[in-house]
Amino acid sequence: MLLISWTCTTNAKVHVHVMNQLGGGRWMDIHCQSKDDDLGYQKVEDGAETMWSFSVNFWGTTLFYCDVLWKGSVWRHFNAYDADKDYRRCRSECHVLRRWMISKEGLLYGYNQENGIWEVFVPHSQYS
Repeated sequence: MLLISWTCTTNAKVHVHVMNQLGGGRWMDIHCQSKDDDLGYQKVEDGAETMWSFSVNFWGTTLFYCDVLWKGSVWRHFNAYDADKDYRRCRSECHVLRRWMISKEGLLYGYNQENGIWEVFVPHSQYS
């Protein structure tokens, strides 16, 4: 049973969405990457989102983090997916959906799939 669980985890397809809900036609710049994959810099218009999918590595240590900038000086840095913390989401299903949103107030929200609600997320490091 442990092998089946591990196989499910290592082959899990993870889908990450980051939405721009800044409002007022404000664009945001976002740069997301892992140790192995750099997704490059993207401009995301108001009301749109960027998304990507990947499989968790064999060791279960995959980490994707993002830097978001808008208004030329307001920054947010956050872990969009951290296998160490998000592993529990994949124990019951072999795919994971991580949804993030930058609100009009500039707050970062993460979607809690278990409760079906958006929760304010305070990153460990943020610049403004």
